[in-house]
Amino acid sequence: MTGDALAMPQRRGACPGLSAPMPTGDGLLARLQPIGTIPLAAFAAVCAATRRHGNGVIEITSRGSLQIRGLSATSAPRFAADIAALDIVAEDGVAICCNPLAGLDAAEIFDSSVLAGELRHALTQASLAPKLSGKVSVAIDGGGVLGLVHLAADIRLGAQMKSGVVAVAVGGDFATANPLGVVSRPDAAEAVTRLLDVLAKRGRDARARDIVATEGIAAFQHALTELLIGEALPRPMRRSAEAIGLHGLRDGSLACGVALAFGHADATALERLVEAAATCGANGLGTAPGRTLFAIGMTPDTASAFAGAAGRLGFIVRADDPRRSVVACAGAPICASAHIAARKLAPVIANEIAPHCGGNFTVHLSGCAKGCAHAAPAALTVVGTPDGCALVADGSARDAPFALVATDELPVAIAQSLRERKREGAHV
Repeated sequence: MTGDALAMPQRRGACPGLSAPMPTGDGLLARLQPIGTIPLAAFAAVCAATRRHGNGVIEITSRGSLQIRGLSATSAPRFAADIAALDIVAEDGVAICCNPLAGLDAAEIFDSSVLAGELRHALTQASLAPKLSGKVSVAIDGGGVLGLVHLAADIRLGAQMKSGVVAVAVGGDFATANPLGVVSRPDAAEAVTRLLDVLAKRGRDARARDIVATEGIAAFQHALTELLIGEALPRPMRRSAEAIGLHGLRDGSLACGVALAFGHADATALERLVEAAATCGANGLGTAPGRTLFAIGMTPDTASAFAGAAGRLGFIVRADDPRRSVVACAGAPICASAHIAARKLAPVIANEIAPHCGGNFTVHLSGCAKGCAHAAPAALTVVGTPDGCALVADGSARDAPFALVATDELPVAIAQSLRERKREGAHV
């Protein structure tokens, strides 16, 4: 890859896989989408390869993928070869998101990882992935304690209390997706394949939400004519348990969830986390939506010890940690598209909002108008522009701002916004 190739802007919708890393401000970015639990030795090897070939920064995305930064045209193929030698089971093609503890959670109605495997096989047979946007995703919520309520996807499959049927919806998260009806569990993979074919026929950049906005859901419903066996059942609002903390597994052991502050960590800190997990008897680590890691297979005593070690290493181990309320992209100068140093601003903003907020209040710091780190609306979204920081209330980076402030005035502006929300009775 030439220097000119490194400087070329990437179209929105491209995804930086291991074989095709994406140019950014700090070199090439590669993404790994693990499936299931990663053995501790393999996770430690990923960290070592990141230090050896990149700049030592590892991110976990909102969908639970690993991102490795700072690769070069020379080191990226070497990194990919090192990772391939680890035999980590990883996604290749359409992103399929399952419950974080799929197959391990005793509360799940069906094992979403099994259905995901069936779907991956079906998509391989249909050769659909090359015809779809790299951003297209499928969410399969098997009904476990840790659901996918807030994860937006082009296609959603959801467990129903009625045994043997799966609800199908398109273009959103649990609350906003458009329901199509229910299919039998054996037909679920075929149903998704047909819906993805609707996208493929509309071009490489087609997304379900855009089709719904311009055409409605008729094309999707027509694709499932032979498979639908009933209307979608009533959907009471699900509330997923907080990922951070301890979770009982069906074999009697525990998983401990911790989060990466602002979605990134130094590879050395993650290696020490792996060492702590091994000392506490864990058998592996699993990535999860919400920039979270789970250490799998511990006892109550060892899980508590692991959480203590993770906290000392700088990871988030409490759900009320104010850093959990700030979502930040890489920002400038790491990302070539960014106008503000979102990652550098994030700790400052977290400290600013700490005395004021709790609950579901979220601040999204986006280096530019693409809003890559958080597509959903946030209580307050900060968008970097050439002229400063645009502030959006209860919206996304694509929505109209209510104010434009200088970057050095941002903490004061956010504090003022919080005070105004309180005066107006908004939830903070």
